[in-house]
Amino acid sequence: MNAPLKNDLYLRALNRETVERTPVWVMRQAGRYLPEYKRVRAQAGNFMNLCSNPELACEVTLQPIDRFNLDAAILFSDILTIPDAMGLELTFETGEGPKFGKPIKSRADVEALPIPDPNDSLQYVMDAVSTIRRELNGRVPLIGFSGSPWTLATYMVEGGGSKDFSKVKGLMFSDPHTMHALLDKNAQAVVSYLNAQVEAGAQALMVFDTWGGVLSPTNYQEFSLRYMQQIVEGVTREADGRKVPITLFTKSGGQWLDLMAKTGCDGLGVDWTIDLADARKRAGDSVALQGNLDPSVLYGSPESIHAEVKKVLDSYGDAPGHVFNLGHGIHQFVNPEHLGVMVEAVRELSTRP
Repeated sequence: MNAPLKNDLYLRALNRETVERTPVWVMRQAGRYLPEYKRVRAQAGNFMNLCSNPELACEVTLQPIDRFNLDAAILFSDILTIPDAMGLELTFETGEGPKFGKPIKSRADVEALPIPDPNDSLQYVMDAVSTIRRELNGRVPLIGFSGSPWTLATYMVEGGGSKDFSKVKGLMFSDPHTMHALLDKNAQAVVSYLNAQVEAGAQALMVFDTWGGVLSPTNYQEFSLRYMQQIVEGVTREADGRKVPITLFTKSGGQWLDLMAKTGCDGLGVDWTIDLADARKRAGDSVALQGNLDPSVLYGSPESIHAEVKKVLDSYGDAPGHVFNLGHGIHQFVNPEHLGVMVEAVRELSTRP
């Protein structure tokens, strides 16, 4: 039996309820900028060993909660667990990022892809979720997540990271039917995966569309947003007698916030390339907004971090529905003390009388 939630600021903010102060968490908050993470990572031997060990994944998930007393924990995992479970043979080479041994090259490759059973080939993720939820003991909510169908497809077709996305865009333009078949399979897999995370104990969900911003407006709607809409409509939206909010985040997608808000999601992640006041105008009052401090601000002095936090809070204003976060993941070379300065500044400046 899971403990009742002691700090629900994050969930209430996503529901656009009035909160005592703005909740704060950070993308990639469990990661290489923390010396305690590096120790556990070395103990695991490699990144996938760390992801696939529920006890170690739990330990690194809790590290930033213990250190900074943040308002939400996020499952420690990777967005590429789904294509790995589809048989594409994921590896992480030091200094090179993710690589797939069997990238998608043809319609036959897409047709051969299984939709993974999350309680079989991805059971290690569900075990991590349930372990983290138990060890959190109600301190803060646990966020489950996935990559978006489009973002997963970019890695699956490119075989890893890319600078020009020539292979995946080549497939999109030369054989859109095959691309849609791949995206549909990815969407089905993501829905199943996220629903299993909720069943295992996740209390909120997030979809990371890291590469949606490389598309043109019409292609974004057809090849990325359409499938995130499918996810919003397919995931479990209530558990433990409480709403399970879902947040969508398209990096470099500020110009599409109005379209994203119409999916029926609860929150939208916003990067630092758009002012939050403008983002609110675009998104309207139907969704909460998460963001959007430039991660590089954390290289600055404590005084400058405090000033930049104030700018973000002021740009959002006093309306409900703001979750403070960076506009993307925290950099690995940031001094952890500077993140502590940011968290304290959010608390100090956003506390309401």
